[in-house]
Amino acid sequence: MMLRIQAHLRYGGDFELRVDHEWPLEGVTGLFGRSGCGKTTLLRLIAGLERIRGAAVSFGDQQWQQGRQFVPLHRRRIGLVFQEHSLLPHLSVQDNLLYGYKRTPAPLRRLHLPEVSAMLGIEALLGRRIDQLSGGQRQRVSLGRALLISPQLLLLDEPMAALDTQTRREIMPFLGRMAAESGVPIIMVSHSPDEIERLADRIVFLQDGLIQRIETLHESLARPDSPLFDDAGAVSVLEGALGEAGEDGVRPFGPPEARLWIPRAGQACGSRPTRILIRARDVSLSLVDPHHISIQNHLLVTIERIDPPVDSRCVVACRTADGQLVLAEVTSRAVSQLGLEAGKSLYMLIKSVALMG
Repeated sequence: MMLRIQAHLRYGGDFELRVDHEWPLEGVTGLFGRSGCGKTTLLRLIAGLERIRGAAVSFGDQQWQQGRQFVPLHRRRIGLVFQEHSLLPHLSVQDNLLYGYKRTPAPLRRLHLPEVSAMLGIEALLGRRIDQLSGGQRQRVSLGRALLISPQLLLLDEPMAALDTQTRREIMPFLGRMAAESGVPIIMVSHSPDEIERLADRIVFLQDGLIQRIETLHESLARPDSPLFDDAGAVSVLEGALGEAGEDGVRPFGPPEARLWIPRAGQACGSRPTRILIRARDVSLSLVDPHHISIQNHLLVTIERIDPPVDSRCVVACRTADGQLVLAEVTSRAVSQLGLEAGKSLYMLIKSVALMG
């Protein structure tokens, strides 16, 4: 399924939005960029909330806008979730969830209350009033209500921006599960690299009203100039199976040849791949496998490239035995002293606290 957009909009004096692109819609697409770059305007154009003269928008073989033809939002079968929830306070959680479901023709209903409430962990909330919910619970109900219209596309406009840091961490696994299990393609607006790294499969990078690049998450993380690195530095995203916890509470992650150990039980086990993030600054390098050390995660890797130093620090990009890319940030002095070069094998030492599911 492809989304195709052509549009030129000038507003607010000197701001212009110019788009002439298409991209596939499998999984989660992140619209990423600084505030004011045009992300929400682009999302509103896709939704049919912004009718731009001369624009063209197509979703697969459906022409949503072209010339005088314009398909309104309610006929595009799009689910929308904004920063602030828009739940109906006089209805219970269950009645809010079923509000759009009941208005969706039966033949179009693909998602139903039991599976959606389980997906978002809100089964125990169904009988509550909206004013009895926390901010994170309300946003999960908003997501559930949008899913229960069985949309062909789900649009999220910074769905966690109004939440505090702790609530954001709590809702992130539910968003990830929803993206993986619902089967509905998602476009998510965000200016947070952390949200994009944890949830997106593909990224549309916007700057000053222009799309600079469209690439997969892994393609973005593989280049040293990724905009995702601008705030907190380079990061690696690994995907793998998360095993059952042992007696010590530590859980295995990934295949035996690239095994990591995660001392927490926040994510349920299952066949769906788990995604973890590793900050490059939390990784050390060693030419030998040290045994008398508190860092438990020692990963044998092969150096793929060494980026030019910035402020006397280099990012060393390495491949694991199962072919995934992991980045380490070390001093240029360490690169010289250890004789690091492309093709060399060595050990990455990763602090357990740096593994964030």
